[in-house]
Amino acid sequence: MTDAGRGTRTVEHATCLGCGCACDDITVVVRDGRIAEAQRACPLGVTWFGDGRVPARVISEGRDVDVDRAIADAAELLASGARPLVYLAGDVSCEVQRAGVAIADRLRALLDTLTTATALPSILAAQRRGRASATLGEIRNRANVLVFWGVDPTQRYPRYTTRYALDPEGIYVPGGRSDRLVIAVDIGDTRALPDADERVHFADDEEIPALTLMRAAILGRPVEGASPTDLASRARELVRHMIAARYLAVVADGEPAPARAPGRAEALVTLTQALNGPTRCALSTLRAGNNRSGADAVLTWQTGFPLAVDFARGVPRYRPDDGAGVLLERGDLGVALVLGNPATVPSELTAALARVPCVVIGPRASESAFGARIAIDTGVAGIHEGGMATRMDEVPLPLRPSLIGPIDTLATVNALARLLMVSASAAGATTRPVHDERTPGAMEPAT
Repeated sequence: MTDAGRGTRTVEHATCLGCGCACDDITVVVRDGRIAEAQRACPLGVTWFGDGRVPARVISEGRDVDVDRAIADAAELLASGARPLVYLAGDVSCEVQRAGVAIADRLRALLDTLTTATALPSILAAQRRGRASATLGEIRNRANVLVFWGVDPTQRYPRYTTRYALDPEGIYVPGGRSDRLVIAVDIGDTRALPDADERVHFADDEEIPALTLMRAAILGRPVEGASPTDLASRARELVRHMIAARYLAVVADGEPAPARAPGRAEALVTLTQALNGPTRCALSTLRAGNNRSGADAVLTWQTGFPLAVDFARGVPRYRPDDGAGVLLERGDLGVALVLGNPATVPSELTAALARVPCVVIGPRASESAFGARIAIDTGVAGIHEGGMATRMDEVPLPLRPSLIGPIDTLATVNALARLLMVSASAAGATTRPVHDERTPGAMEPAT
């Protein structure tokens, strides 16, 4: 942080979590204790930073209490014997997410994240088939052909094209945009990137057949078309552009609308794998922000699985078909701990959480739409708190806070974890070995 005049200071190289691009070149200008500017941030980033103000309430059973009382009440509620859920929402650091894993392990809870409701098909497709991916820096420096498959990044990922995959000059594309061929693939009414050199359209019910025909053509199987406008001919022409690339990037939404064709994620994965025969191809799946990619990385590191991890048997089990939403609807969960901003919780899960007693620790916890029984407002990771976050391409980035928040999230969650351990020991619970990144077993609170 540097002073820029009386009552004004700047924070250079702040990381924005407004979308999955996690732009780390933001200069935050703080004036009189509030964020006055977020220079270079896109409109999503400006909204995410806001003026930096967040509520600072601590509530238990409808009453304002001190934080120690709230933590004690939360520990009592979570240890009540009801089947617990630990849910990692957005706007918290990877360190807080790791502490959440420790609590889930201690409670033998179901541990779930935002990914189950948003990007599960993409995750499962990559697990079944593997995935040819790349960092955003590699795409910027090497990709000379870009195919935007049914997605316009300028809507939900505004700086993706200006920082990584369209305009910037790269080591092997020194001319920037002029050295790149950009192809937009429109699917049904979904229009892909408007600024494209070539444009192809497939109807909604043609998407999966087109991907299948393209893969067949790449593998050398005959794909015949009766006319230049039929499906096979359009697919074959698109393949011709793709295999002529020196380095091809296929850009697709990793969190598409539920109405998109089932099997789309797997078809894209297998297509890009086939393309790595005649050329070099990477699939760039776009993810939303709030450090949801960090939760995937932390869970994989700590448990071996990226989401929907069940500790009920004392060891982590993978249950992607029985995530938080499914088990809440079935009435299998009796209490919930939500770590993060409740506003980031998907709407379909919000209604389900309203039916169980909830503890919420995170930014704007007191404003929870599902009526938290215990709520502890904390700072926002990247605005009030430091730590690490993960970009959509799984690259970790440091967070540089620009303001002082109400209560530190990590300290609060670790205090809860310690109290739960003391409660378990007092109740005669079996002590299990401490976990770190080298030893499988139970987890310890993050520090």
